[in-house]
Amino acid sequence: MVSSDTPDLPTAAGMAAATVRVRLFASLREAMGWSEQRLTTTVGITPAALWPQLDPAGLEDLPAGVRVAINQQFADPATPLADGDELAFLPPISGG
Repeated sequence: MVSSDTPDLPTAAGMAAATVRVRLFASLREAMGWSEQRLTTTVGITPAALWPQLDPAGLEDLPAGVRVAINQQFADPATPLADGDELAFLPPISGG
């Protein structure tokens, strides 16, 4: 489900705003109740810093094993985001 709204997350005074497309996959999508949203936040925020603002359970840290992709490339959760980035959170994959 694509959110038609662009929720505003807290931004620091005087900091440039960035609109980021956030996507959740598989069990993360089910747990959060949404698959995609466009969010307005601060330029340079990291996926790790953004996660607590997204998680209704209020988890402080990105859950173990969750991978991050920025613009369809796996990335470190400490990578700064820019305006227009697509950020994806992917749960651990299991199988045999």
